[in-house]
Order: sequence, then C-alpha cells, then structure tokens
Amino acid sequence: MTGGLGRGALRTSAVGAVSATLIATAGLGPAPAAQAATGATSIRFVDISGAGGTVLKANVVTPEGADGTRSYPLIVLPTSWGLPQVQYLAQAQKLANSGYVVVSYNVRGFWQSGGEIEVAGPPDVADASKVVDWALANTPADARKVGMAGVSYSAGISLLAAAHDKRIKAVAALSGWADLIESIYSGRTQHAQAAALLGGVGHLAGRPGAEFQQTLKAFFASDLSKEPELLAWGKKRSPETYIDQLNENGAAVFVANTWGDTIFSPNQSAEFYEKLTGPKRLEFRPGDHATAEMTGLFGLPNDVWTNTHRWFDHHLKGEDNGIDREQPVQLKSRSAGGYEGYPDWKSVGTTTKKIALAGTTTIHTNVNSGADGGITFLSGILDQLAQVPPLAWIPLLPPYWAAVWQSETYASAQRVRGTVTLHTTVTATKESGTLVAYLYDVGPLGLGKLVSNAPYTFHGQTPGKPFGVDLELFSTAYDVPAGHRLALVVDTVDPLYIEHNPSGAQLTFSSPEHDPSYVSVPLREQ
Repeated sequence: MTGGLGRGALRTSAVGAVSATLIATAGLGPAPAAQAATGATSIRFVDISGAGGTVLKANVVTPEGADGTRSYPLIVLPTSWGLPQVQYLAQAQKLANSGYVVVSYNVRGFWQSGGEIEVAGPPDVADASKVVDWALANTPADARKVGMAGVSYSAGISLLAAAHDKRIKAVAALSGWADLIESIYSGRTQHAQAAALLGGVGHLAGRPGAEFQQTLKAFFASDLSKEPELLAWGKKRSPETYIDQLNENGAAVFVANTWGDTIFSPNQSAEFYEKLTGPKRLEFRPGDHATAEMTGLFGLPNDVWTNTHRWFDHHLKGEDNGIDREQPVQLKSRSAGGYEGYPDWKSVGTTTKKIALAGTTTIHTNVNSGADGGITFLSGILDQLAQVPPLAWIPLLPPYWAAVWQSETYASAQRVRGTVTLHTTVTATKESGTLVAYLYDVGPLGLGKLVSNAPYTFHGQTPGKPFGVDLELFSTAYDVPAGHRLALVVDTVDPLYIEHNPSGAQLTFSSPEHDPSYVSVPLREQ
C-alpha cells in the first residue's frame, strides 16, 4: 500500500482524547434526564425479549391515569450509540404528559442489554419490531399509531425499522444517517476521527461484534481488497438502500441535522429527503453531531425536540397544529438570523456563482498546510455557540503545500445556501493520493473562516496523466459579509481524514481550455 496509510493509522490514536471527551459528555446526560422524569406519569423498568431472545433493558413511561380503558399513541426510542436507557427519560416524560406511551430501550450490545453491537444490522432492525410487539401486548398502546425517534444511532435504526415494519407510521430521525458509507468514507476517504469515536465508544460502553471489529480493522488498515466488503456492509445498514420500502410503507419522516456534523454529513440527509415521497420535513441548524438536540435531553427548551413533538402530534394524534402547512425545508444559517423556509431542497440555492480556478498550480503532499476542518464535536460546537468555525490565515498558507484561488471582493453580502461543488483537473506523480478542498470566507485582513470542506481520494491513476475531479463539499448555509471574498484552498493532509499520499508525491491542478476548472457556489438571492 502507499506511503500515507501508516500515518493515517497512527493518527487514529491521536483522537483517543476526543473519544474520552465524548464518553464523559455522554455520561453527564442521564443524571439530569432521570431527575427531570419525576412527574405524575408512571415509569417502570422492564426486560424485553429482542430478536433471538436477546434481552433488551428498557423503560416504559405511560400517561397519568392510564388504566387500560383507553389506548394511546406509542413512541419507541432506541438509545444512541454508547448511552444507557435513561437517555430519553426527560423527553419520554414530556411525551407521556401529552398522551403517549413511550418505550425506550438500550440497543443490543450496549450496557446491560444482551448481545453484541451489530451497527444497525438486521438484528437491530428486528429488535425494534420486537419492542413494538411487546409494547402493544403490555401497555395501553394503540397499534394504529406507532412512531419511532432518536438521536444519531437511534435515528438510523428508526428509519431502518420504518422501512421494514409497516406499523411504524411516523419517524423523527435526529442527527442520523441515510448512507453509512457516505458518512465515514465520503470521497473514498476514511473519516478517521468519526470512525475512531464510534470504535472507541463501542469498546468502552459495549461489546463489539466480530463483524464490526473486522470491518473497523479493515477500514483503518486501508485494505483496498476489502473495499467491496466494506461497501456491502454499509449498504445493508443504510436507510437509503430501503427507500422504496420506506416510501411504500408511507411513514411520515422528519429529518433534522446540523451543518457541521462531522460524523453524518448534511449532504446525505438532503439527498435522502428528496427521495422520500410521503409526508416529510427537513431541518438544518448550526452545530456538530447531535449538539443541536443535546439540551432537550436535559428537559430544557429545544427547537428540534419541540418540532419532533409537533410532528408526532400531527401524524399520530391528528392534531391540526400547522406543521403540515409550513414550508417543509427549514434552515437556520450558521451566520445569524432565524429560520428560512423552502418548498424543497433544490429551492435552497436559487442561483450559482462560479469562481474560476485559473492557471496551473503544483503542491507537495504529506504536510498539513494550516488549512483543516477542525476537530470532531469541538469545532462544530464553537461554530454553533460563538460563530467561530475553523480559521486559517489565507495569505500565510505555504504555496508549497496549499493551492489557493480567491474570488473578487464582494460589494454585497453573499448568502451561500446548499452544496458547493468543485470541478478541476489533477495530474499526480503517483497512482494514489488524497486532496482536501476547503471554501473560506476571507475578511479584509486575510483571516479565513471555514465555510465548507470535503476530502477526495483516488487510486489506480496513471502517474503524469491528467484526470478530472468532481467533488461535492459538505452542504451549508453561510452568509459572506460585504467586503469579504471567498477562497478555495486545496491541500493534502487533514486530521479528520486518513490520507493516501505516498512520500514525496506532488499534485498539479490545471484548467484546460476545453474543460475549465471552477468552484460552483449556490446562492440565495437577497
């Protein structure tokens, strides 16, 4: 294999501290949630027999006064990756107070539940149906009004379950995934920090199954011979694979994510949403993975959870709360302002502006130029709370390791909305390599704020022979102030990703007359 692979594997150990931070943060969640769930509703802890008889530890919250004389809509909440069954008690209390039976269960392989971690495999999907079976048999739940919801891991399981179980009529998938491979292997590039977090938390809080361990090992080893197996493994666990079944079943699907999600990028959520044919809603906000929903787990006011409740109230209770009359695509810019409504995803960016990538530029590989996508969770939280994304001094980026193109200075604000695309021609001195593209908002002093980025890896190219590259950067909503400009930066090393650049390799970017290179930026008109 090529030279960069060993360095990528070594870098996975560097995110161990981030894994520990995630565990510590996760550990803070249950106590406040449990304290919040002390109302008049009934709470009991039970064992549910999942697929193959695997014991799933669960809690059941029922409305006050539920005595079996009437039935209530049912909400099933699988737990997120690595979190215990008390994760959703605060939200379960709120739902039960408004007339739902809520069953939250620890997914197999984690904490006290039995079995091994299957990463949303068939046993996890079967478990969800078993939990519905149990709830309908042991609680005053209405079989005609079943919903599922959750954050991250539980969002993916909820979508997969709705595709396989027609009884599930409504889903709220918060910070989840549609395409698992696109999540951790977009641009054919391993997302090192994201995968290391999943693996680290899995080993600390659960019992990884053999298939998961083998897949993770092959992933970090950059073993191209295992790539078909990796793709098949991810496809089986991707809701997008079952989109036809989901549409046929007709479940009402609410998808919410953040612009800076460094585990499950927003692109896949938008693409998945567009393929849905039933009742649907899409929301994007500033933040990183699962940060937008976090305060709601403590029982605090939270827009994501408020709209989750409204979604279920309308689609399971039939309440006329207006959510069906709102624009179904709701976005909140990373820069400022309130929510923007759109009829569909393609209407988000009404015009495009191209930045020409003129000339020929050669860069050397294997060194981080100073432009990078930040740190999983931490960078996204800073952007969410303080509007401080990853920064770079664009004029100081070394041309030896970074290619830079800039637009003109804009006389008016530019409202970037949607998915930025890069088209260029690359000539490499080696058959394999990795490049990472970044779009920056550059102020008058040259300080660049990261607008978007994405990695791209190639294998099997003929050294010295040009080839085309088309790359979608991660979708975003960002307002570039008047007096600023946009800059595209391309380098070859980023702590978020495993790079595949052999030592001493060079990449040359050109713009042939018959096939000019450019960056296409989607804009919303003022």
